[in-house]
Amino acid sequence: MPYPGVMARKPTLQAPLRINVAAKRETRTQFAVLPFRAKKKDGIEVMLISSLDTGRWIIPKGWPMDGMRPAEAAAQEAWEEAGLRGRVYDDVLGVYSYDKWLDEELSIPCIVLVFALEVSHSDAAFPEAGKRKLKWMSVKKAAQRVDEPELKHIISGFDPARLR
Repeated sequence: MPYPGVMARKPTLQAPLRINVAAKRETRTQFAVLPFRAKKKDGIEVMLISSLDTGRWIIPKGWPMDGMRPAEAAAQEAWEEAGLRGRVYDDVLGVYSYDKWLDEELSIPCIVLVFALEVSHSDAAFPEAGKRKLKWMSVKKAAQRVDEPELKHIISGFDPARLR
């Protein structure tokens, strides 16, 4: 079922993805969102969520979904993992890499494309409700809390005024 309320800012010429199966140790691609909202006074807040395995702070992300544009797939993950809905932007904010551990001995390298999600509301009921911590925080604090250096850079440089 598609993410409820996915709204891309502008039409795109990109066709929906057709997923090919990758070899076991090949680099994989994931899509993520940086959820943000305007603060009541000044500035913005971004949301981080805890990972399921280690509890470290991350942004919602997941695998490509057959038939969905990358930004749509990222928005779907934001709803499944954190109950977030809103306007997803098709422009890539940045790219970061990490190793996804499948078990104690096997990891695969992942490249993650990050899209902005302007959160308009959040649902109390969503697939991973109760499994993760969700926290709104300043851009500065969020950049300090994530582990991946490239993700730190993406978050610390985020400015919604630059979104088209």
